[in-house]
Amino acid sequence: MRLGKRVHAGRWGRRAVLIAGVTLLLSPPLHAASVDPVPVDPAAVSAPVQKLNAALLAAMKSAHGSSFAQRFAALAPVVMQSFDLSRILQTSIGPRWAAIAPAQQAALLVEFSHFTVASYVANFNGFDGERFEIEPQLRAIGADQVVSSRILPRSGAPAEIDYVLRDGPAGWQIVDVLLDGAISRVAVQRADFRRTIATGGATALLAQLRQKVASLSGGSET
Repeated sequence: MRLGKRVHAGRWGRRAVLIAGVTLLLSPPLHAASVDPVPVDPAAVSAPVQKLNAALLAAMKSAHGSSFAQRFAALAPVVMQSFDLSRILQTSIGPRWAAIAPAQQAALLVEFSHFTVASYVANFNGFDGERFEIEPQLRAIGADQVVSSRILPRSGAPAEIDYVLRDGPAGWQIVDVLLDGAISRVAVQRADFRRTIATGGATALLAQLRQKVASLSGGSET
């Protein structure tokens, strides 16, 4: 598997953009409004991305000797810590989130977490000498910080994946992923999730997320 190609053409990369038909510019940004900059610790901001990249590299290297479920179990704790999945889900669903019953909100968060982990396991599914590189300079978007990360294949062009991080009760966590430095995963999900909620409610979105996980995992238990 050539990772650079898979990242650019993976299930939540180009294909997802074509299906959803949106980019970051088509919907209100996740990032906070512009505020006066405050000093931040670059090491603290980048730490979740460093941990995620290390876990992804380990998953890639173990892909041919372990099952999808094994790699899912190994990667899940890092994804849960690195991402603010609750915030991302609520942003993706939008105003209708408040009208969803608490039990369904909890179920949606579980399935969305499974979907996020499964997406990474499925897309980072082999190793061919790739390595990860993080730029030391941060880029501020209001109170959020962008960490620029690249995947360098053994040969060929690198794949750029930038991470938008926000400081919260659990520290700095990822709140969006920008493929090619510009294509917002949250914007893609927002169009997809809100369309499903509008037509079928939370029950339909739960079913959709479960189907996505089954498709990504090939039916493997996660």
